[in-house]
Amino acid sequence: EFLIGADGTISFLEVNTRLQVEHPVSEEVTGLDLVREQFRIAEGEELGYDDPAPVGHSFEFRINGEDPGRNFLPQPGPIHVFKTFGGPGLRLDSGVTAGDSVSGAFDSLLAKIIVTGRDRAEALERARRALDEFEVAGLPTVLPFHRKVVRDPAFTAEDRTFGVFTRWIETEFVNDIPAWDGELEAPAEAQGRHTVVVEVGGKRLEVSLPDRIAVPAAKPGRPAAAPPSRRSHSASPTAGATGDAVKSPMQATVVKIAVEEGQQVVKGDLVVVLEAMKMEQPIQAHKDGTVAGIDATPGSTVAAGHPLLLIS
Repeated sequence: EFLIGADGTISFLEVNTRLQVEHPVSEEVTGLDLVREQFRIAEGEELGYDDPAPVGHSFEFRINGEDPGRNFLPQPGPIHVFKTFGGPGLRLDSGVTAGDSVSGAFDSLLAKIIVTGRDRAEALERARRALDEFEVAGLPTVLPFHRKVVRDPAFTAEDRTFGVFTRWIETEFVNDIPAWDGELEAPAEAQGRHTVVVEVGGKRLEVSLPDRIAVPAAKPGRPAAAPPSRRSHSASPTAGATGDAVKSPMQATVVKIAVEEGQQVVKGDLVVVLEAMKMEQPIQAHKDGTVAGIDATPGSTVAAGHPLLLIS
């Protein structure tokens, strides 16, 4: 790999003497199994062919456990649903399935979708369908981002003007994807039901209820409290702060505590650095105040929602 400077200077960067994560694209347009070829050559066989001529067009979409609505914040968690797709020109490389749990100790990649067509237009059509049909539940993924990109005029280039460049996502892509608001807890188990007879206005009625329903007793003159909302995710790293508490927005490892007890901070100051799925995430102060109640140490693992410290 090389870097080209603004003045045209070409500088050597590195040699990657291994298969890259994008290697299925090369396999799909050449018909070669590159993993098999590595083993075959390692056993001493001759290469046996010249440069293969590519045929068709292929895309690869990395499906990462990240929330595109929160600046691609990595989010480990359980996989409750892993519903894939089918059809010509579609390939899925993955090592997870429903029931697995994605750890924060490794890369955030869950799967790779490789889509091939006779030309770019056909590959794009197939990609849109595959992305729409693919369903993952239990943790956020970048699927909504991919679905949006394959419909963006800058990427589809229907006017023959391809407008995507290195910093396109940061500078021109309109990221109006809402923050993930799902649940990290396991879905509720199916419950049996039973019936009870109640009297309302002098009439006897039969009511069906779940077997394990828990109804808090209402105080005289006051209705029973509504169940708390389980909506747990918002749009920014500092949004994990409620009141005085700064909470971890994800299951993560604490890399650094950037403040001390009693230290004065202003809104936007760095207070903690977390790491999940090989990505560091800075956590900033959500308001001006004094740091207290630090409940995290570098190297420790914290759960999503864990109070890291207080700012009062």
